[in-house]
Amino acid sequence: MSYTKRMDGRKFDELRDIKVKLGVVKNADGSAMFSFGDTIAIAAVYGPRTMHPQHMQDAKKGTLRVNYDMLSFSVNERKRPGISRRSQEISKVTEWALAPVIDLEQFPNTVVDVFIQILQANASTRCAGINAAAIALAHAGLPMKDMITAVSIGKIGDKICADITKDEEDYEDGATDIPFAILHNTNDITLLQLDGEVSVEDLKEAYDMAKKVGEKIYEKQKEVLKGVKEK
Repeated sequence: MSYTKRMDGRKFDELRDIKVKLGVVKNADGSAMFSFGDTIAIAAVYGPRTMHPQHMQDAKKGTLRVNYDMLSFSVNERKRPGISRRSQEISKVTEWALAPVIDLEQFPNTVVDVFIQILQANASTRCAGINAAAIALAHAGLPMKDMITAVSIGKIGDKICADITKDEEDYEDGATDIPFAILHNTNDITLLQLDGEVSVEDLKEAYDMAKKVGEKIYEKQKEVLKGVKEK
């Protein structure tokens, strides 16, 4: 099955418009908004602060906790309020994706809480949330070992495409969705999920595309955070 042209006119390796904003949650220690086109995520960071209850403290390092959720009207069909199995799963994989970039050994017996809310969804919500969270963690002044970029790569028909939309996910028999989170300096993968089946060659092509478009995401992250450092 040949896929010759993307539904929104983008090139196969082209991202949707990216917007980034800092300080969107005033009482947080760090916060950011990140969007891929119509997919909009905000992240708020609180901490490091003393972990309670005390028996959950780790004397060797701090703890990272992530809570991901979508607003009820972020999608066309109203989402039921409250924690779902999907939001719990994405919270945990986001936590795993972000953990390697933060030096929590400097903060024993503490917790860093990251809250991610999806305001509007048109696919790639977990990736937008990871990008927002990474910026918010840096905005909070936490020591970062690296910066992380996340993007959803899809196989639609016979083509590998960057930053797929909901329409593309639903294209004919459905696209194969491959969310990546990659460390910028080392290119290590901290998140790789696969919804569907692809060949090893396709997976390598998807990884190469994720690294390539990740540079554009990183430039947006760096640009907004550079303004903070210069103040």
